[in-house]
Parts: sequence; C-alpha cells; structure tokens
Amino acid sequence: MDWMKPIEIKDVPKGDEWLYEVKYDGFRCQLRISGNKEIALISKSCLDISNKFPEIIKWCEENYDYFKNKLPINIDGELVILNHRYQANFAQVQTRGRMRSSKRIDEQSKRRPATLMAFDITEIKGRKLHQDHLHLRKEVLYQFLQPISDNKILKYVEVFTSIEEIQKVVSASKCEGIIAKRKDSTYQKGKKHHDWFKIKNWSVIQGILTEYDPSNGYFLVNVLDNNNLIKIGKCKNGLSKDSAETVQKLFRTQGNLIKGVYHLPPAITSSINTLDLFEKELREPNFKRIAPDTSYTECTLDNLQLNMAQLPIEVSNTNKYLWPDIYRKKDLLIYIREISPWMLPFLKQKALTIIRCPDGIDKDSFFQKSIPEYAPEFLSSADTTDDYIVCNNVEGLVWLANHGTIEYHVPFQKMGNTTPSEIVFDLDPPSQEYFFLAVKAANLLKQLLDDLELISFVKTSGRKGLQIYIPIREASMTYEETFIFTEAIAKTLARLYPNDFTIERLKKNRKGRLYIDYVQHAKDKTLIAPYSPRITREGTVSTPLYWHEVNKDLDPAAFTIGNAVDRVREIGCPFSDYQYVSENQNIEKVLKYVRA
Repeated sequence: MDWMKPIEIKDVPKGDEWLYEVKYDGFRCQLRISGNKEIALISKSCLDISNKFPEIIKWCEENYDYFKNKLPINIDGELVILNHRYQANFAQVQTRGRMRSSKRIDEQSKRRPATLMAFDITEIKGRKLHQDHLHLRKEVLYQFLQPISDNKILKYVEVFTSIEEIQKVVSASKCEGIIAKRKDSTYQKGKKHHDWFKIKNWSVIQGILTEYDPSNGYFLVNVLDNNNLIKIGKCKNGLSKDSAETVQKLFRTQGNLIKGVYHLPPAITSSINTLDLFEKELREPNFKRIAPDTSYTECTLDNLQLNMAQLPIEVSNTNKYLWPDIYRKKDLLIYIREISPWMLPFLKQKALTIIRCPDGIDKDSFFQKSIPEYAPEFLSSADTTDDYIVCNNVEGLVWLANHGTIEYHVPFQKMGNTTPSEIVFDLDPPSQEYFFLAVKAANLLKQLLDDLELISFVKTSGRKGLQIYIPIREASMTYEETFIFTEAIAKTLARLYPNDFTIERLKKNRKGRLYIDYVQHAKDKTLIAPYSPRITREGTVSTPLYWHEVNKDLDPAAFTIGNAVDRVREIGCPFSDYQYVSENQNIEKVLKYVRA
C-alpha cells in the first residue's frame, strides 16, 4: 500500500491554499472494503489488524448494504480510542494493539470501542483518486460519510480553514497537534512532497540531566520529589552540535564512569519538549535547550505536572493546601484544566453560581453570582450586558480555580432562555449512611423513565446523594410542564415506598427517609455541575456514572479530584451522548400527560 506521510515542521504554514486538521494520537490505518464482504483494517506497517479491532469490522459488516454500491473503497485515517471529540487516548489504543487474548479484545471492544477518524479516501467504486486534488477527495469522503455520520465507529475528521480556530481547539483540548495540507495536493507516496505537514503540540518541561550513555548518546532526565530524584525518561535529540558536545564533555570530564555510563550529581538542567507521560516516561522527548539559568531545585515533580497540564494562564500560590493535608491548589488547577473538555459543555452559556474558598475548605467560603470588576473579558458573555459569571472556555475555568473557586452550580436553562434544556431529580438521603436509599430510588426512577421511553443519565452529587438527568430540546417544555411531570414522578415513588422516600421539604419531618427534590428544578435555581469539585473533606467530585454502576457497591466518596480524570480517560464519559440525546429525546408520552 502507498501511504502519504506528513513531514514534521515547527510552524503552521499560512495562506488560503492550506486546510488544517486535528492530529489524532493513534494508529495510522486504511480501511479496505471490497466485494463478498471482504473487510480489512491495514496498519501503516501493512499488517492486517482487523482481529485487534473487531468492532470496526463488525460495524462495517452490519452496514454492508450501505457500502455495497460503492465498492471497492479505500479510506485513510487514524485508528483511535477517543477521550472526547478532539482528543485520543494513546495509552488505551497502545494497550489494545498489544492484546493477544481474543476474549480480552472482545471485552475491550465493547467497553471502549475504537473509532477510525477518516481524513482521506483514495478509492471508491473502484476509481482511484490519488491524482484528484485533496479538496475534491475531501468532498467525496464527506458525502460518503454524511448519511451515516451519527455512528461512533467511522468518523469524518473535521476540516478547518482558520489557523486561529484550530489552534484554539488544539490548545483547549490538548490535542497531539495540527496537520496542515495543501488543498490542491495529490495523494503521493511517502514524504517526497511539500504538501502535508505536522506540527506537534508540545508540552515544555524542565528536567535534570544526571547520566550520559556514550554508546547511544542518551541523557537520563530526572525531576525532584521531596528532594529525591525521579527518573522520567531519556532524551537525545534537539540540541545544537555545539551544545550537545559541551554537555557530553562535561559528563566525560566531571562525571563518574560506572558500567560505561557517566554519572553527575544534580546540576545540569534542560528544557525539553514532550507530548505526554506514557507509563511514567516522556513521550517523544527532544531538547529545547540546556537551561543554565534554571536551578535544578526548580525541576520538581510539581512543576512537571503543572507544565504537562498546559495551563492557559498564569497561576499563583500553587502550593497552598485547599483540602488540608490532601490536595493543594496545584491539584485543583490541574484537575480543572484536565477535566475541562468534559465539564465545559455543561457550563457554557449558563449563569454560574460559584463557591470560593480562597484559603481552603476549612476557612471562610462565599457564594458569588456577579462577575468581579477585575475579571478578564473571557469570563463575560457576548449575549448579555448583565454581570453574570459565564464560563465558556478553559481560560475562564482555570481563572476561576486560580481565584479559589471550588464549586460550580448551574441553572437548567441557558442565558436568554426561559425554558429548561434538561429535567433533573435530586435524590437526597438523610446522611451518607443512608446512601443505599439513593441507589434504590435512582433505579426505581430509571424504570419509570424507561417506561416513558426517556433516556436518563445519573451522577453523584459529590456529597451524599444522586441526581438523575433527562436532557430535552430547548423550548420543548416549559418549567410549568416539567413541574407537573417531576411532581407526579416524585409523588408516585413516595406513595409506593412511604417508609423509604418522602417529598417533605422540612428536614425535621422526613424521619430518616430520602427526600426526592423535584422543587429545585425551576427557573434560575441551580444544581452542582457535572465534574464540579465539592467542599468536602475528601475532595469529592460530582461524578457522572454509568447506570450499571448504581448498585450496592457504589461509594460516592470514591470519586475525587485525584482520580476523576483518570477515571474518565479509562472508562469514557457516561455523559458523552448527552447533547445527542437532548436533540433526539422522545418526550411525546410526557407531553401527552402534562398537556392532558
């Protein structure tokens, strides 16, 4: 097979002759479909990896009737396991690629299905497209995939024509980088061209060089953690000839030679470009420069983590403890930055109510609804002249965290709207000891919603309860109508299980029962946002769940700012289909009831 490969450069080329794509982090693959249901997924090394990703093959087989009049067809793309729309999970796809057990592969294909992000097409109906201009091939590919665009297996890679727009996406989503392609380029073999370029989205970190191996030219890179050296990988390339020779000479003349490797105590520091930390080692590291102006004491694990997070603004006082003896401000900032692609969709164009604890959760805290005079412009809303706090971007989210914001509460409607875009039930047990009542109520509630053909989502409150969400189209129901519905559901559960559930607002009258709060769902009232941290001793997070997790083993205190990001990267976001469901939710049965 012929593969056109992008050439790595430092700067994004400009001009109307270019188009841009997000660079996804996975396996370069071609999907080949021909007659008699012959379907193959071929890697860049020309290996058939169909058996490693059976979900791709199965989906193609299930949709073969759509393909059969267009065969043979050859699609070029990147095989990934998506964290979200613009970011792939390199560790997950690497792990899958190494799997040998067909049982494990099958389990993983169902748990975290792979996606082929299609960016080119070189054959359709047997016609070779290599000599067609890229923009024509893109149009053929788009038209081919558009009728089946709502699937999760074969996706069209979005095309950008603005450098500013794609740089904004890549920065906010922490993508691997940008691919720049000439619109009129033909599909050529290898790198003998000047038409496709890749520009990596590097994180820049500071490391200490303590070893030099003259047999392969690699330096060992370390950081300090409580004055202990921690190895984070090896680096060789990127230095000028003079710089490399100077550092090598220093190791040879000053270092101790042990088993062919020169060792020096911590002193030499460097700035290094890297994509990520994979299995606790730097990915694709290359030297930016030797940094004699940086003390080795500044090359800490804390600074490494902050630099890897690619914070979009300057931050301060990162060592201050916000959760005593557990989490510092650094941990909050990194959490907020890393969770932002999953959290921001639930904040955008909504008037925020925040709770700030600038000196920690055990000190004074305060609510805030109005934007402070010193806030940057990226926290204001273009759609209003009011002084609401509106957070539409990662810069605003990190700025709020840097100013001590712990909790983010949002209304059920967007700015300028008077109708809800979701219906929510808040299940509030008397204490965490009675959390089992929330589990029981949630599962019973889901049965009722299923009977009404409503798709629902569930998350922890981050404290002692659960919250059930039903996304709906904007303006499809009024608050008066949703009140009729939520009241009826709540009263039904309270009537059927009077010893477990109540709709009594006064705590003294609940008598150890779970309170089904349907009154909170009203115009301009708020609820804790998905993925928001909470002011709790453990640093818990209001965490989206899969319904199968809502069982007797569920512990709401298990989800914290220390593990919530790893969780969503590992198992995916349970709310990933929220917007799609909102636009396609069938509420006919509900409307028939409330409008009767």
